[in-house]
Amino acid sequence: MNKLIIVSLCISALIGCNTIKKQEEAPNIIYFLADDLGFGELGVYGQAKIETPNIDALAGTGMRFTQHYSGSPVCAPSRYMLLTGKHSGHAYIRGNDEWNERGDVWNYEKVFSDSSLEGQRPIPANTLTLGNQLKKAGYVTGIFGKWGLGAPGTEGVPNLQGFDSFYGYNCQRQAHNLYPGHLWENSEKVLLDNELVPYHLKLDSLANPYDELSYLKYQQKDYAPEKIHQKALSFIRQNKDEPFFLYYASPLPHLPLQIPTEYVNKYRDAFGDEEPYLGDKGYFPNRYPRASYAAMISYLDHQLGELIATLKEEGLYENTVIFFSSDNGPTYTGGVDYNYFESSKPFTNGYGRTKGFVYEGGIRVPFIASWPGHIESGTTSDHISAFYDLMPTICDIVGLDPPGDIDGLSFKPALLGQEQEQHEFLYWEFPSYNGQQALRIGKWKGIRKDIFTGNLEIELYNLDMDSGEKVDVSDQHPEIIQMMESIMEQEHEPATNDKFKFEQLGD
Repeated sequence: MNKLIIVSLCISALIGCNTIKKQEEAPNIIYFLADDLGFGELGVYGQAKIETPNIDALAGTGMRFTQHYSGSPVCAPSRYMLLTGKHSGHAYIRGNDEWNERGDVWNYEKVFSDSSLEGQRPIPANTLTLGNQLKKAGYVTGIFGKWGLGAPGTEGVPNLQGFDSFYGYNCQRQAHNLYPGHLWENSEKVLLDNELVPYHLKLDSLANPYDELSYLKYQQKDYAPEKIHQKALSFIRQNKDEPFFLYYASPLPHLPLQIPTEYVNKYRDAFGDEEPYLGDKGYFPNRYPRASYAAMISYLDHQLGELIATLKEEGLYENTVIFFSSDNGPTYTGGVDYNYFESSKPFTNGYGRTKGFVYEGGIRVPFIASWPGHIESGTTSDHISAFYDLMPTICDIVGLDPPGDIDGLSFKPALLGQEQEQHEFLYWEFPSYNGQQALRIGKWKGIRKDIFTGNLEIELYNLDMDSGEKVDVSDQHPEIIQMMESIMEQEHEPATNDKFKFEQLGD
């Protein structure tokens, strides 16, 4: 054989071996985040009415966690804690801050023509995010979906916070319409083939609410979740030859109830006729609210299935870690029938106990991890963990030292079936809905609510016996209450932003 050919073959073989070795040493990381998905809204967590075969299959090939918590009971702070490894007593973002001193930020028409009104108050330029960390390890990083941590033109945009690629909603207010007038691709505003529909627009006064044609204005051409999804799949294909971190921050199934009609039909047939939802609190009307909500979750499930199929087509699946979760508990408004779906099962449903509140229904979330050849298929973990554990866990997986000032704890050992260090406690505070704090210490859950009205009493629940948090046993365990008071004082640092401060806690 010609010596030149032999040398070329050897070089090719070495390059191929090095590529394989690189892939083996640096697994791709995908974090797939649902929006307002309840603990009980997936088949693998007990849902009986909504079909989620792909998410269920992911759990079948990996590990399902039963005691995983979001960083906060609402969107923006939960995402901040996921990306920084800090709990809400130390976080810069502790609540949803719409930065409304700029002007009429909820006016879609004004925002469309003036991007300075769009987006949330930005996180600082020196924030150390998961994206920043993984770029140090040579990862290509991308976020596709909803950001909510810094308005266009500020230091808080994804491209200045560790992400090479971004496509989706910069602003969480804009995500109150799944057929928006625009999305963002990096720093470029991308116009969609949709008319501007104000988020509070009701049915015409003479429209028949039982006629599907009355709702046509809420179903347009460019469905944002599908546009986002296609960009995420393209990111995978374009970066298949180097390790990547894909943060897939889906806007589903967050309200409003909007989904292409063809996806609703199956559930409409299954559930039968139903009363229309006529809209309130800024959410669009919907002819078949139960069927539409179920269809939105099944659509999300279908997208996860397509993502996994793409990984397999590109030969990446075996070397990809996939995490799936939700940013907080389910909503209680906007046409969602949380009792019909038992959205927070086995926890207590409804206002005061789900989204926006630090009871289990508001912060206990589904969490699934899959890593072929590393995580044993079909396993379940009761390890108590939270969003701020993802920073050290992912750093541990890729061989990086995590930042020194975080609150998280790597649960990589739990993923691999090894002995796992446990948290002494998990901590939350939330400066909305009258001010709240919460602690989880083993089986014990402590909650302070109505802090802004002067209440500093702590409710205490034994979650092993009372997962619904219905029986307050604080009077029976004064020593645990005293310990919780001490930890709450220790873990709370005054927020930088005055909007997140607790005067009652000494701020």
